[in-house]
Amino acid sequence: MTIMRKNPRAAHFRTVYFDAFAGSGVRVESSPEEDDAPLLAVDSLDRSDTTELLKGSAYVALETDPPFDQYIFVEKNPEYAVSLQGTREKFPNLNIHVAQGDANDLLARWCNKTDWKKTRAVVFLDPYGMQVDWSTIQAIAKTRAIDLWILFPLGQGVNRLLTRDGPPPEAWATRLTRFFGTDEWKTEFYQEKEERDLFGSVKSIEKEANFEAIGAFFLKRLRTVFAAVADETLPLRNSRGIPIFLLCFAAGNEKGAPTAVRIAGDIIRVWGRRKR
Repeated sequence: MTIMRKNPRAAHFRTVYFDAFAGSGVRVESSPEEDDAPLLAVDSLDRSDTTELLKGSAYVALETDPPFDQYIFVEKNPEYAVSLQGTREKFPNLNIHVAQGDANDLLARWCNKTDWKKTRAVVFLDPYGMQVDWSTIQAIAKTRAIDLWILFPLGQGVNRLLTRDGPPPEAWATRLTRFFGTDEWKTEFYQEKEERDLFGSVKSIEKEANFEAIGAFFLKRLRTVFAAVADETLPLRNSRGIPIFLLCFAAGNEKGAPTAVRIAGDIIRVWGRRKR
């Protein structure tokens, strides 16, 4: 936003921040063992009175200075959407729009109807798991005007569906294909092996991919649709050191991509040092 305000060639653009899984607006300091809880958006307030409430991604974005021209928060849970409405009272001078519904549908429609010759945006995707469809990512990239921060559900979703002994069940395989936008994950993550015994050779298909390979494949997929993707990623781990999510950045606009990716890389490196 500092660049957009100070750069004369960018100052005329309308700027939008879009949080597609905004939660209730605050997040709860939860146990690292709660792998099914969203990490940055927040969410269940059904905790003890001693639970510490922290600023969620919505509040962090609303405190941006300089501010965006508009903030759009989407949340499927109706109770959380009502809670998000409270941000309007706390930030009366900001243009805040709260929508309750499916993030994939609302994001795609917003991307299609917005005039991207006059608009630039940042989209933040903090899903609970694998709710984001590849078609949604394609719609974002197609605008050539959106920078994307996404929490890739590395251990939270994808790795759990990649069964070790043989390919995953059909329903899981279909979900993986919809998430990656291709079935190339089958050859990326699995290999056919042949073993010999007393009765001849036996062929089997086994999982070969580790966390690093899965993350690299996702970055490769992002590069097929975005102008540039940051090489740096930030793994968010649970108490056992398992990478539950991978924070990734992709730039949509060709002219701004080199600067955006450089800044994102610097941010990720700083965060990485702090987490260590």
